[in-house]
Amino acid sequence: MEKEKNNHIDDVSFEDNQEVTAENEKNQTEDLSEENHKESKKSKKNKAEKKIQELEEKNAEINDKYLRLYSEFDNYRKRTQKERLDLLKNASQEMIVELLPVLDDFDRALQSLPSDDDNEATKGVSLIFNKLFNLLTIKGLEPMDAMGKEFDTDFHEAITNIPAPTPDQKGKVMDVVQKGYLLNGKIIRFAKVVVGS
Repeated sequence: MEKEKNNHIDDVSFEDNQEVTAENEKNQTEDLSEENHKESKKSKKNKAEKKIQELEEKNAEINDKYLRLYSEFDNYRKRTQKERLDLLKNASQEMIVELLPVLDDFDRALQSLPSDDDNEATKGVSLIFNKLFNLLTIKGLEPMDAMGKEFDTDFHEAITNIPAPTPDQKGKVMDVVQKGYLLNGKIIRFAKVVVGS
């Protein structure tokens, strides 16, 4: 009986050992699967973070392209609007430039006619000149005042130099041979002048 008891104890301890080993293997397997699960989660998280970062970079790039395109379009719109306004403003420039010799002729006629107020011819020429000049002034024409001013190549065209009668007149306009004109602030004809040297 004692032998049977020993056998039974051996059987029980062997079974206990097997249960413990099986339990240990099960725990190890669970630990391994848990670690694999954690690693899988980490790799998924890393992939998601990389994808988010790529999408954010792509979004920033697209936003930058959009802003540049919008800016270019806005500049184009402003430029074309300004060109259109300039075109409307100076649409009559060609006609006005062709009328400038007529103004010059009127100026010469008024200078050659007698200056007394009773002369009908002088009054008539003066009246026509004033009507034409006022009409052109409304369109934006303005004569340059060059006489006695410093010579400026932006506004004047020197025909010749003459000796200046006084030192303070050196480099100044001594005579205006042909008037210069501006149309809406833009030079359409330079003043032809004689400069003191």
